[in-house]
Amino acid sequence: MPISRRALFGFAAAAAGGCSTGGDLPELRLATGLSGGPYGELGDRLAGELRRDGLRVRVLPTAASVQNLAMMADGRADVGFALADSADDAVRVRRRPVSALARMYMNYVHLVVASGAPISGIGDLAGRVVSVGVEGSGTSVTAARVLAAAALGRAPRTVRLELDDSIEALRDGRIEAFFWSGGVPTPALAAARGVRLLPLEELVLVLRRQYGLVYEHATVPAGAYAATRAVPTVGTPSYLMCRTSLPAEAAYTVTETLFRARDRLRAPSAPGGRLDPRYAIGTGAVPLHAGAARYYRSVYG
Repeated sequence: MPISRRALFGFAAAAAGGCSTGGDLPELRLATGLSGGPYGELGDRLAGELRRDGLRVRVLPTAASVQNLAMMADGRADVGFALADSADDAVRVRRRPVSALARMYMNYVHLVVASGAPISGIGDLAGRVVSVGVEGSGTSVTAARVLAAAALGRAPRTVRLELDDSIEALRDGRIEAFFWSGGVPTPALAAARGVRLLPLEELVLVLRRQYGLVYEHATVPAGAYAATRAVPTVGTPSYLMCRTSLPAEAAYTVTETLFRARDRLRAPSAPGGRLDPRYAIGTGAVPLHAGAARYYRSVYG
């Protein structure tokens, strides 16, 4: 029979050299994303569910994927969100001690321009000013790879802005395009006016040849935003990750809570919101943590 949550998190604190807060339960440190962004909002809801079980959770707002992975690798965070391509790079290339708890939902690469701009495809971005996302974000990793795959004759001039600032800068004419990787629809983009998405589907095979199956064919459906047509693009999943040294009972409990509370968590949906165990185990080269694997075996028998 599994040990109590109180006992398992006491063990987690001892393993991490942590200490209790208020002499009771130690904190689980959850690295999320920018405040108000999808990882920030989803992380706040997950933290609430864990607290409902009596756990102490400290939410750490971050720039998202890359920063989260670095924080888990060096012990500053226990659990966090990351895009699949950033997680794959952390494990295969950088050899960081991080593991997956679940593949959660599909992110869609949005390449956004003003609706009236004389830009019909990514090839037209040569020499233009483009926001590629904030430093430490998964968007910045994906954007750099997409631009390299496009092999533009002249590199765009890149700036690093978060989503809301990118929308404002595009409206004001300070940039001519921006990248965003997120669920569909992303609320801030759905509320924006005078924008449209550029297709990126032709780059999926180029990216897969270089980086593997972390990139997928994906389509932003018709009507998701102001545009009426569907837009084929690049997709990459979001993972819930953890430090590899997280005790197995802690990883099991976080994974169990994720699925038990999935209706309340409201991960990005329609399409790609798949808090489903069969979808969750497909994390490619990123290994599942032993505690998460035990949860999935308990589901499948």
